[in-house]
Amino acid sequence: MEDTESALRDRVREVLRGHPGSQRAFAEQIGLDATKLSKSLAGTRRFTPAELTRIAETGNVTVNWLINGSDEAETVAAVPQRSAALSRTADAQEAGRHQQILDAAWHLIAERGYHSVRVSDVAQECGVSAATIHYHFPGRDDLLTEALRHSVRQAFDRQVAELHSIDDAHDRLLRLVELQLPKPGLLRLEWSIWLQVWNESARNPKMGVLHSDSYTRWHDTIARTIREGQQQGVFVADADPEDLALSLTALIDGLGIQVLTDRPGRSVERMRQVLHDYVNRDIVQH
Repeated sequence: MEDTESALRDRVREVLRGHPGSQRAFAEQIGLDATKLSKSLAGTRRFTPAELTRIAETGNVTVNWLINGSDEAETVAAVPQRSAALSRTADAQEAGRHQQILDAAWHLIAERGYHSVRVSDVAQECGVSAATIHYHFPGRDDLLTEALRHSVRQAFDRQVAELHSIDDAHDRLLRLVELQLPKPGLLRLEWSIWLQVWNESARNPKMGVLHSDSYTRWHDTIARTIREGQQQGVFVADADPEDLALSLTALIDGLGIQVLTDRPGRSVERMRQVLHDYVNRDIVQH
């Protein structure tokens, strides 16, 4: 375990060396007190899952690389398929501008809706010209495509950061459920992106393929967790993990849409309870 933590700290230092500016400036950018960053690098404090996610995003790397040394390392969450993975550049300044534009586009699309966001809106939000936006994203459809990839990357990073230290499959599955609840803030915005992608996928075959590849990662993460739970003896052994994953993801999708559209009686708390009841009734070994 210590070797893993030491390697993690070394990779964070590598991110810091490749990032313009001081260590203190990096800490401010990720919303972390500089003293806490120093203590984490020294090994007297552990990075939290949220901090690892922000370090990865700011440093243009993945949490999987930070923890396991490879973007495609086998881990607790299924790795995104290549079509659903964000492109990356080695130039730190270029990567920073690209990320700034992507963050702005992602938030605008999530809050206003894809068809209400113009390239000029993203340019104004970033304080750059429309030509700069087009340099990074040639067409408006590219903004939605990359917004989906951004959501996939955020979900994957968050899952690896949150789940890598949870050995019990039952606890891990419940944590996965928690990470999918459309709570106010980041998770609700992610759900907004997914709803718009579902809509666009119905008319745009290219978006449909990307959506399918992106959704496969989520389904495979659930199925992998259920399979491990069967091996641990905590989940029913005579059920097909793929079938259970299909039912659970469909239930999450349906309830999430009802919460987002403010259907009476549908809340995050109610969604959590229904999902926990399903897991305990149909997946847990009694």
